[in-house]
Amino acid sequence: MADQTSDGPRFAGGTMFREIRLASRPSGWPTEDDFEMADAGPPDVRDGQVLVRNLFMSVDPYMRGRMNEGESYVPPFELGKALEGGAVGEVVDSRVAALAPGDLVLHRYGWREHAVLDAGQARRIDRLRGIPLSAYLGVLGMPGLTAYAGLLDIASFKEGDAVFVSGAAGAVGSLVGQIARLKGASRVVGSAGSDEKVAYLIEELGFDDAFNYKKGRVHDLLARAAPDGIDVYFDNVGGDHLEAAIGALRTYGRVAMCGAISVYNAPEPPPGPRNLFLAVGRRLTLRGFIAGDHAGRMGDMLAEVAPWLAEGRITFQETVVDGLENAPRAFIDMLGGANVGKMIVRLAADHA
Repeated sequence: MADQTSDGPRFAGGTMFREIRLASRPSGWPTEDDFEMADAGPPDVRDGQVLVRNLFMSVDPYMRGRMNEGESYVPPFELGKALEGGAVGEVVDSRVAALAPGDLVLHRYGWREHAVLDAGQARRIDRLRGIPLSAYLGVLGMPGLTAYAGLLDIASFKEGDAVFVSGAAGAVGSLVGQIARLKGASRVVGSAGSDEKVAYLIEELGFDDAFNYKKGRVHDLLARAAPDGIDVYFDNVGGDHLEAAIGALRTYGRVAMCGAISVYNAPEPPPGPRNLFLAVGRRLTLRGFIAGDHAGRMGDMLAEVAPWLAEGRITFQETVVDGLENAPRAFIDMLGGANVGKMIVRLAADHA
Protein backbone atom coordinates (compact mmCIF):
# COMPACT_ATOMS: atom_id res chain seq x y z
CA MET A 1 0.00 0.00 0.00
CA ALA A 2 1.36 3.37 -0.99
CA ASP A 3 1.77 6.00 1.72
CA GLN A 4 1.31 9.64 0.82
CA THR A 5 1.15 10.95 4.37
CA SER A 6 3.47 13.70 5.48
CA ASP A 7 4.19 15.87 8.46
CA GLY A 8 1.54 18.27 7.23
CA PRO A 9 -1.55 19.59 9.02
CA ARG A 10 -2.32 18.21 12.45
CA PHE A 11 -5.26 18.75 14.77
CA ALA A 12 -7.18 17.27 17.71
CA GLY A 13 -4.22 16.98 20.00
CA GLY A 14 -1.69 16.16 17.28
CA THR A 15 -3.60 13.45 15.44
CA MET A 16 -2.98 13.28 11.68
CA PHE A 17 -6.04 13.44 9.43
CA ARG A 18 -5.28 10.18 7.60
CA GLU A 19 -7.48 8.21 5.23
CA ILE A 20 -7.23 5.26 2.87
CA ARG A 21 -7.98 5.91 -0.78
CA LEU A 22 -8.59 3.65 -3.76
CA ALA A 23 -5.40 3.85 -5.80
CA SER A 24 -6.46 1.52 -8.64
CA ARG A 25 -9.37 -0.70 -9.57
CA PRO A 26 -8.57 -4.34 -8.80
CA SER A 27 -8.49 -6.91 -11.57
CA GLY A 28 -9.47 -10.13 -9.89
CA TRP A 29 -8.34 -10.31 -6.27
CA PRO A 30 -7.49 -6.91 -4.77
CA THR A 31 -3.98 -6.36 -3.47
CA GLU A 32 -2.57 -3.84 -1.04
CA ASP A 33 -1.19 -1.92 -4.03
CA ASP A 34 -4.80 -1.01 -4.91
CA PHE A 35 -4.92 1.18 -1.78
CA GLU A 36 -2.97 4.19 -0.57
CA MET A 37 -2.71 6.03 2.73
CA ALA A 38 -2.93 9.81 2.42
CA ASP A 39 -3.37 13.01 4.42
CA ALA A 40 -6.71 14.73 3.90
CA GLY A 41 -5.59 18.07 5.28
CA PRO A 42 -7.09 19.92 8.25
CA PRO A 43 -10.82 19.47 8.87
CA ASP A 44 -13.20 22.30 8.09
CA VAL A 45 -16.14 21.96 10.49
CA ARG A 46 -19.02 24.23 9.56
CA ASP A 47 -22.43 25.00 11.05
CA GLY A 48 -24.60 21.90 10.98
CA GLN A 49 -21.60 19.56 11.06
CA VAL A 50 -19.61 17.49 13.55
CA LEU A 51 -16.02 16.26 13.62
CA VAL A 52 -15.84 12.60 14.61
CA ARG A 53 -12.85 10.60 15.75
CA ASN A 54 -13.46 7.11 14.38
CA LEU A 55 -13.01 4.29 16.89
CA PHE A 56 -13.99 1.24 14.81
CA MET A 57 -14.65 0.68 11.11
CA SER A 58 -16.15 -2.15 9.14
CA VAL A 59 -14.88 -4.03 6.11
CA ASP A 60 -17.61 -5.90 4.23
CA PRO A 61 -17.86 -8.07 1.10
CA TYR A 62 -20.09 -5.58 -0.77
CA MET A 63 -17.18 -3.12 -0.84
CA ARG A 64 -15.46 -5.29 -3.44
CA GLY A 65 -18.22 -4.53 -5.94
CA ARG A 66 -17.88 -0.80 -5.34
CA MET A 67 -14.24 -1.02 -6.39
CA ASN A 68 -15.31 -1.90 -9.92
CA GLU A 69 -16.27 0.70 -12.48
CA GLY A 70 -19.77 0.54 -13.86
CA GLU A 71 -23.41 0.96 -12.96
CA SER A 72 -24.68 -0.83 -9.87
CA TYR A 73 -27.16 -0.32 -7.05
CA VAL A 74 -24.64 1.98 -5.37
CA PRO A 75 -22.08 4.31 -7.01
CA PRO A 76 -18.55 2.92 -7.33
CA PHE A 77 -15.71 4.22 -5.19
CA GLU A 78 -13.81 7.00 -6.93
CA LEU A 79 -10.13 6.60 -7.71
CA GLY A 80 -7.94 8.84 -5.60
CA LYS A 81 -10.65 9.41 -3.00
CA ALA A 82 -11.26 7.86 0.40
CA LEU A 83 -13.30 4.68 0.54
CA GLU A 84 -16.49 4.55 2.59
CA GLY A 85 -18.07 2.10 5.00
CA GLY A 86 -19.67 1.75 8.38
CA ALA A 87 -17.88 3.29 11.36
CA VAL A 88 -18.46 4.07 15.02
CA GLY A 89 -16.88 7.22 16.36
CA GLU A 90 -16.78 9.86 19.10
CA VAL A 91 -17.75 13.47 18.45
CA VAL A 92 -14.79 15.74 19.18
CA ASP A 93 -16.18 19.01 17.78
CA SER A 94 -19.80 19.91 17.14
CA ARG A 95 -21.67 22.71 15.42
CA VAL A 96 -24.94 20.81 15.90
CA ALA A 97 -27.27 21.34 18.87
CA ALA A 98 -28.30 17.67 19.03
CA LEU A 99 -24.75 16.31 19.30
CA ALA A 100 -22.07 17.22 21.83
CA PRO A 101 -18.39 16.33 22.19
CA GLY A 102 -18.16 12.88 23.72
CA ASP A 103 -21.33 11.57 22.05
CA LEU A 104 -20.98 8.28 20.19
CA VAL A 105 -22.29 8.05 16.63
CA LEU A 106 -22.71 5.53 13.83
CA HIS A 107 -22.06 6.71 10.27
CA ARG A 108 -20.87 5.66 6.79
CA TYR A 109 -17.47 7.38 6.61
CA GLY A 110 -15.00 4.73 7.64
CA TRP A 111 -11.56 4.14 6.08
CA ARG A 112 -10.32 7.31 7.82
CA GLU A 113 -9.31 8.26 11.34
CA HIS A 114 -11.51 11.36 11.48
CA ALA A 115 -14.61 12.38 9.54
CA VAL A 116 -16.55 15.61 9.10
CA LEU A 117 -20.26 14.79 8.94
CA ASP A 118 -23.44 16.68 8.31
CA ALA A 119 -25.90 16.26 11.19
CA GLY A 120 -28.11 13.92 9.18
CA GLN A 121 -25.20 11.57 8.43
CA ALA A 122 -24.59 10.64 12.07
CA ARG A 123 -26.86 8.54 14.28
CA ARG A 124 -26.29 8.82 18.01
CA ILE A 125 -25.84 5.49 19.80
CA ASP A 126 -25.52 4.40 23.41
CA ARG A 127 -23.08 2.16 25.19
CA LEU A 128 -24.67 -1.15 26.14
CA ARG A 129 -23.48 -2.94 29.24
CA GLY A 130 -21.20 -5.84 28.38
CA ILE A 131 -21.41 -5.27 24.61
CA PRO A 132 -18.57 -3.63 22.64
CA LEU A 133 -19.28 -0.53 20.57
CA SER A 134 -18.17 -2.46 17.50
CA ALA A 135 -21.38 -4.53 17.78
CA TYR A 136 -23.14 -1.60 16.07
CA LEU A 137 -21.17 -2.60 12.97
CA GLY A 138 -22.24 -6.24 13.28
CA VAL A 139 -25.01 -7.91 15.22
CA LEU A 140 -26.73 -4.58 16.02
CA GLY A 141 -26.00 -2.98 12.66
CA MET A 142 -26.16 -3.62 8.95
CA PRO A 143 -25.23 -7.34 9.16
CA GLY A 144 -27.92 -7.85 11.79
CA LEU A 145 -30.51 -6.11 9.61
CA THR A 146 -29.36 -8.12 6.57
CA ALA A 147 -29.79 -11.41 8.42
CA TYR A 148 -33.13 -10.45 9.93
CA ALA A 149 -34.81 -8.98 6.87
CA GLY A 150 -33.29 -11.52 4.52
CA LEU A 151 -34.49 -14.52 6.48
CA LEU A 152 -37.90 -13.26 7.59
CA ASP A 153 -38.98 -10.97 4.74
CA ILE A 154 -37.12 -12.12 1.63
CA ALA A 155 -37.09 -15.87 2.35
CA SER A 156 -40.45 -15.72 4.16
CA PHE A 157 -39.17 -18.06 6.85
CA LYS A 158 -41.83 -19.85 8.87
CA GLU A 159 -41.67 -22.17 11.85
CA GLY A 160 -40.72 -25.70 10.86
CA ASP A 161 -38.63 -24.70 7.83
CA ALA A 162 -35.32 -26.43 7.20
CA VAL A 163 -32.68 -23.77 6.54
CA PHE A 164 -29.29 -23.88 4.81
CA VAL A 165 -26.89 -20.95 5.24
CA SER A 166 -23.69 -20.57 3.21
CA GLY A 167 -20.79 -18.58 4.60
CA ALA A 168 -22.38 -19.40 7.93
CA ALA A 169 -19.45 -18.41 10.14
CA GLY A 170 -19.43 -14.84 8.83
CA ALA A 171 -21.13 -11.79 10.30
CA VAL A 172 -24.44 -12.28 8.47
CA GLY A 173 -24.56 -16.05 8.16
CA SER A 174 -23.90 -16.69 11.84
CA LEU A 175 -26.89 -14.52 12.75
CA VAL A 176 -29.18 -16.06 10.13
CA GLY A 177 -28.64 -19.51 11.61
CA GLN A 178 -29.25 -18.36 15.18
CA ILE A 179 -32.39 -16.39 14.30
CA ALA A 180 -33.76 -19.37 12.37
CA ARG A 181 -33.13 -21.63 15.36
CA LEU A 182 -34.82 -19.23 17.77
CA LYS A 183 -37.77 -18.85 15.39
CA GLY A 184 -38.41 -22.59 15.31
CA ALA A 185 -36.55 -24.01 12.32
CA SER A 186 -36.80 -27.80 12.05
CA ARG A 187 -33.15 -27.98 10.97
CA VAL A 188 -30.35 -25.44 10.50
CA VAL A 189 -27.35 -26.37 8.36
CA GLY A 190 -24.35 -24.23 7.50
CA SER A 191 -21.24 -24.30 5.34
CA ALA A 192 -17.86 -22.83 6.24
CA GLY A 193 -14.28 -22.97 5.02
CA SER A 194 -12.50 -24.76 7.87
CA ASP A 195 -13.06 -27.49 10.43
CA GLU A 196 -12.64 -24.93 13.20
CA LYS A 197 -15.49 -22.84 11.79
CA VAL A 198 -17.66 -25.94 11.42
CA ALA A 199 -17.10 -26.75 15.09
CA TYR A 200 -17.96 -23.15 16.01
CA LEU A 201 -21.26 -23.36 14.14
CA ILE A 202 -22.34 -26.58 15.82
CA GLU A 203 -20.89 -26.25 19.30
CA GLU A 204 -21.36 -22.52 19.95
CA LEU A 205 -24.10 -21.29 17.62
CA GLY A 206 -26.39 -24.30 17.82
CA PHE A 207 -26.50 -25.34 14.16
CA ASP A 208 -27.83 -28.88 13.75
CA ASP A 209 -25.10 -29.69 11.25
CA ALA A 210 -22.40 -27.99 9.22
CA PHE A 211 -19.74 -28.93 6.71
CA ASN A 212 -16.39 -27.75 5.40
CA TYR A 213 -17.05 -27.00 1.74
CA LYS A 214 -13.37 -27.53 0.91
CA LYS A 215 -13.67 -31.24 1.72
CA GLY A 216 -15.86 -32.38 -1.15
CA ARG A 217 -18.58 -31.44 -3.61
CA VAL A 218 -21.03 -29.06 -1.97
CA HIS A 219 -23.88 -31.02 -3.54
CA ASP A 220 -22.80 -34.21 -1.73
CA LEU A 221 -21.96 -32.48 1.56
CA LEU A 222 -25.33 -30.73 1.66
CA ALA A 223 -27.17 -33.95 0.83
CA ARG A 224 -25.57 -35.61 3.85
CA ALA A 225 -26.23 -32.67 6.16
CA ALA A 226 -29.86 -32.20 5.05
CA PRO A 227 -30.96 -35.61 3.68
CA ASP A 228 -34.64 -34.61 3.64
CA GLY A 229 -34.03 -31.40 1.72
CA ILE A 230 -34.36 -27.74 2.67
CA ASP A 231 -37.07 -25.08 2.52
CA VAL A 232 -34.91 -21.97 2.75
CA TYR A 233 -31.46 -21.16 1.44
CA PHE A 234 -29.71 -17.99 2.58
CA ASP A 235 -27.03 -17.38 -0.05
CA ASN A 236 -23.84 -15.53 0.85
CA VAL A 237 -21.58 -17.46 -1.52
CA GLY A 238 -23.22 -18.17 -4.89
CA GLY A 239 -21.53 -20.49 -7.37
CA ASP A 240 -21.54 -24.17 -6.47
CA HIS A 241 -23.38 -23.44 -3.22
CA LEU A 242 -26.34 -21.93 -5.06
CA GLU A 243 -26.44 -24.83 -7.50
CA ALA A 244 -26.36 -27.36 -4.67
CA ALA A 245 -29.09 -25.53 -2.77
CA ILE A 246 -31.38 -25.42 -5.80
CA GLY A 247 -30.98 -29.18 -6.04
CA ALA A 248 -31.87 -29.63 -2.36
CA LEU A 249 -34.85 -27.26 -2.18
CA ARG A 250 -38.28 -28.74 -1.69
CA THR A 251 -41.38 -27.58 -3.56
CA TYR A 252 -42.08 -23.88 -2.91
CA GLY A 253 -38.57 -23.42 -1.51
CA ARG A 254 -37.19 -19.91 -1.18
CA VAL A 255 -33.75 -18.41 -1.69
CA ALA A 256 -32.62 -15.10 -0.18
CA MET A 257 -29.79 -13.99 -2.45
CA CYS A 258 -27.65 -11.79 -0.21
CA GLY A 259 -24.22 -12.14 -1.82
CA ALA A 260 -21.94 -14.26 -3.97
CA ILE A 261 -18.50 -13.91 -2.43
CA SER A 262 -17.18 -16.92 -4.35
CA VAL A 263 -17.35 -14.95 -7.60
CA TYR A 264 -16.62 -11.36 -6.53
CA ASN A 265 -13.01 -11.58 -7.65
CA ALA A 266 -13.58 -13.57 -10.84
CA PRO A 267 -12.12 -11.66 -13.82
CA GLU A 268 -14.96 -12.97 -16.03
CA PRO A 269 -18.59 -13.65 -15.05
CA PRO A 270 -18.97 -17.33 -14.10
CA PRO A 271 -21.71 -19.46 -15.62
CA GLY A 272 -25.03 -19.57 -13.79
CA PRO A 273 -26.38 -22.61 -11.93
CA ARG A 274 -26.77 -25.50 -14.38
CA ASN A 275 -29.93 -26.73 -12.66
CA LEU A 276 -31.89 -23.50 -12.62
CA PHE A 277 -34.62 -25.26 -14.60
CA LEU A 278 -35.64 -26.97 -11.33
CA ALA A 279 -37.09 -23.65 -10.20
CA VAL A 280 -40.01 -24.17 -12.58
CA GLY A 281 -41.22 -27.59 -11.51
CA ARG A 282 -40.56 -26.98 -7.83
CA ARG A 283 -42.08 -23.48 -7.95
CA LEU A 284 -39.02 -21.99 -6.28
CA THR A 285 -38.56 -18.32 -5.43
CA LEU A 286 -35.07 -16.82 -5.85
CA ARG A 287 -34.97 -13.20 -4.73
CA GLY A 288 -32.08 -10.83 -4.43
CA PHE A 289 -32.11 -8.01 -1.90
CA ILE A 290 -30.15 -5.06 -0.56
CA ALA A 291 -30.19 -4.39 3.18
CA GLY A 292 -30.57 -0.65 2.66
CA ASP A 293 -34.00 -1.20 1.12
CA HIS A 294 -35.16 -2.59 4.46
CA ALA A 295 -33.95 0.18 6.77
CA GLY A 296 -37.49 0.46 8.10
CA ARG A 297 -37.03 -2.94 9.73
CA MET A 298 -34.08 -1.83 11.84
CA GLY A 299 -36.30 -1.05 14.83
CA ASP A 300 -37.97 -4.46 14.62
CA MET A 301 -34.61 -6.18 14.37
CA LEU A 302 -33.21 -4.37 17.40
CA ALA A 303 -36.38 -5.03 19.41
CA GLU A 304 -35.92 -8.79 18.96
CA VAL A 305 -32.18 -9.27 18.63
CA ALA A 306 -31.02 -6.96 21.43
CA PRO A 307 -32.95 -8.88 24.14
CA TRP A 308 -31.71 -12.20 22.74
CA LEU A 309 -28.21 -10.81 22.92
CA ALA A 310 -28.65 -9.59 26.51
CA GLU A 311 -30.09 -12.96 27.54
CA GLY A 312 -27.23 -14.89 25.92
CA ARG A 313 -29.55 -16.59 23.44
CA ILE A 314 -27.59 -15.05 20.56
CA THR A 315 -23.84 -14.88 20.56
CA PHE A 316 -21.32 -13.39 18.15
CA GLN A 317 -17.62 -13.23 17.46
CA GLU A 318 -15.42 -10.56 15.99
CA THR A 319 -12.06 -10.71 14.28
CA VAL A 320 -10.35 -7.44 15.24
CA VAL A 321 -7.43 -5.89 13.36
CA ASP A 322 -5.70 -2.83 14.80
CA GLY A 323 -4.74 0.29 12.87
CA LEU A 324 -6.03 2.13 9.82
CA GLU A 325 -2.89 1.12 7.94
CA ASN A 326 -3.96 -2.52 8.26
CA ALA A 327 -7.50 -2.00 6.93
CA PRO A 328 -6.64 -3.06 3.34
CA ARG A 329 -5.13 -6.32 4.58
CA ALA A 330 -8.15 -6.91 6.83
CA PHE A 331 -10.44 -6.37 3.84
CA ILE A 332 -8.49 -8.76 1.63
CA ASP A 333 -8.32 -11.38 4.39
CA MET A 334 -12.07 -11.06 4.95
CA LEU A 335 -12.71 -11.80 1.28
CA GLY A 336 -10.57 -14.91 1.70
CA GLY A 337 -12.51 -16.10 4.75
CA ALA A 338 -9.85 -15.42 7.38
CA ASN A 339 -12.42 -13.99 9.80
CA VAL A 340 -14.79 -15.67 12.21
CA GLY A 341 -17.85 -13.48 12.65
CA LYS A 342 -17.52 -9.77 11.84
CA MET A 343 -14.21 -8.39 10.60
CA ILE A 344 -13.56 -5.14 12.48
CA VAL A 345 -10.72 -2.63 12.23
CA ARG A 346 -9.98 -0.82 15.52
CA LEU A 347 -8.72 2.68 14.82
CA ALA A 348 -8.31 3.88 18.41
CA ALA A 349 -6.04 1.79 20.61
CA ASP A 350 -7.71 3.17 23.76
CA HIS A 351 -11.03 1.45 22.94
CA ALA A 352 -11.62 -2.24 23.52
